Amino acid sequence: MPRSRPAIDSELAAALQAMPIGPNGIFDLTDIPATRQAVRALAESIAGTMPDEPTVTAHEIHVPRAEAPDVPILLLRPQNAPGPLPVLVWFHGGGQVLGFAAQDAPWLKPLCAALGCAVAAVDYRLAPETPAPGAAEDGYTAYRWISDNATDLGLDPTRVGLAGQSGGGGIAAATALLIRDRGAATPLFQLLMYPMLDDRNTTDSSHEITDIGIWDRSTNLLAWQAILGDRAGTEDVTPYQAASRATDLAGLPPTFIGVGELDVFRDENLDYAARLRAHGVPVELHLYPGAYHAFDLFAPQSHLAQSFRHAWNDYLVRHLTKAPATLAAS
Repeated sequence: MPRSRPAIDSELAAALQAMPIGPNGIFDLTDIPATRQAVRALAESIAGTMPDEPTVTAHEIHVPRAEAPDVPILLLRPQNAPGPLPVLVWFHGGGQVLGFAAQDAPWLKPLCAALGCAVAAVDYRLAPETPAPGAAEDGYTAYRWISDNATDLGLDPTRVGLAGQSGGGGIAAATALLIRDRGAATPLFQLLMYPMLDDRNTTDSSHEITDIGIWDRSTNLLAWQAILGDRAGTEDVTPYQAASRATDLAGLPPTFIGVGELDVFRDENLDYAARLRAHGVPVELHLYPGAYHAFDLFAPQSHLAQSFRHAWNDYLVRHLTKAPATLAAS
């Protein structure tokens, strides 16, 4: 007998009622160009309603490569914080097919000011124009450049963490695998917010979440088809294209994972956390009851969203503000 699905949290349900959800969900991937335009317009509209953080500067950097296009990075840094600054290498959400680095600047700037850290938001290439692992290669290039040039930039090369939301969380995870396998310096941590990790769509939650309208099974299948083409769900997929494909997770950085109970990514996130732990990686895991995908963005004033924000903010404070020797000894 199939289990009944838990109810959506009441505050999140009220927010859901107010959303413009069409027949293909709020993110219609049957028309990616149009949905990209809509996402950009929404992000710019939201940014226009938020006060700017005058103590944080924004500077766009283009990291050159010999064999591929430059990687744009939006570098945010607080003017008043004493250096060298810790750095968060950030990957925006959008299912790896939507979004852009500057969309998160309105809330990343206050984060910089509050934590006294820099944020390097990576404008990675999107699918289907750039199939995987192009985005993870962009992430690796950005991480190496930030690490290699940290001293000249007034940043601390020993305190560089990775973080990302949804599709960007998946890219952060794949980037961490590339960093490990190519022998670069291990990041301080990877902070993964409801990350998109598994192209196979075989978990219970991937079959269960079909009709909420945020990022349901049908949307996820279309996204992975854009990212991988005919390779999606086959054996012809590497961990740098879908991080859940990695069988050896040893040597990865300490990891934070937060996900909602009613998120299509729930079970792939729980599985990744368990396997990281089994390979000796310190893991902090948060599962939010009655919460759908990206609940903190769609219902930011809800109790669950505030709890989630507190959890990952606290994680950043504990990891970014500790001296490396203290962190290693803890």
